[in-house]
Amino acid sequence: MGRPTIYSIAKACGVSASTVSRAFNKPHVISDAVRARILAVAAEMDYRPNPAARGLVTGRTDMLGLLVPDITNPFFPPIVRAIQQTAWEIGYSVLLVHADESTVAEPRLMRRLRGHVDGLILCSPRTPPKALREATEGIPTVLINRVLPGLPAVVCDDSTAFVEGGRHLQELGHRTVALLRGPAASWVAAQRANAVRGWAGESGTELIELGPFTASFDGGVTAAQALLDTPATAAFAFDDLMACGLLAELARHGLTVPGHTSVIGCDDVLLASTATPSLTTVTAMPEEIGATTVTLLRREITGATRAAKVVRYDGEFTVRASTGPPAPARVRR
Repeated sequence: MGRPTIYSIAKACGVSASTVSRAFNKPHVISDAVRARILAVAAEMDYRPNPAARGLVTGRTDMLGLLVPDITNPFFPPIVRAIQQTAWEIGYSVLLVHADESTVAEPRLMRRLRGHVDGLILCSPRTPPKALREATEGIPTVLINRVLPGLPAVVCDDSTAFVEGGRHLQELGHRTVALLRGPAASWVAAQRANAVRGWAGESGTELIELGPFTASFDGGVTAAQALLDTPATAAFAFDDLMACGLLAELARHGLTVPGHTSVIGCDDVLLASTATPSLTTVTAMPEEIGATTVTLLRREITGATRAAKVVRYDGEFTVRASTGPPAPARVRR
């Protein structure tokens, strides 16, 4: 016996193939009794609708496109997991693509995804505003950790937590602090840098800016090499991955943390609590961010959202072992 089709189901039920199609794709246009009989026969035959064929009829794919800049960065997998789980619960599958931190690849990938999904989720996109608008025009889109007027977004607002981190360093006695900037094209890197600059200006703390560096372990190693040429006794790293590279390179030089340099990361990924020493950091909310993003995108797809909305989750400053008082000999008077 061959694979069941809508034609074999129609023959068994004594209805037309178009009526069988409506039972799956437009159930509201046929009677409940007819639909129940069709579904019962389909189940008996072990019939499964073809998603591609169904998409031709309904204009929907029941797929969401998810674009991340770097899937190897431990910040993104918890968000991806939350997005996939929430999407699955409401009947969507997720197509994941990775841009390898490329502002050239990102818009190309967005355009390639458009014909295969009902909506796009863009995690920390690096694409410039004009190109981003062009690539997402006409398709429901939600941004994560990027704000662009006219598009809904979900962001982790780290500003207050970074100011708390600055005050923490100030209370410990640090007077010269380094800011290890993240990727130049990263919107969130600019937000974090602005928060640190604002705190330094208000507190009178000397701020030494270094970078930009890649959001990676190797980026942290490069940042450490630059940091050692400065009198800074503490450093804000763009994220925990960079901070871990910083810890490793300082250790390679025989320098202790926080004895020689106090280090603050961001995102509170698993590495942060398992590093040696454990990282003082800013805790994000990846599960909440992922779930809320899917909810917003579904509203965009169904037309339930009237205006672009930005949902913000505040980061929380978490003190661990990587921050402490500066060595007296290194403090500038």
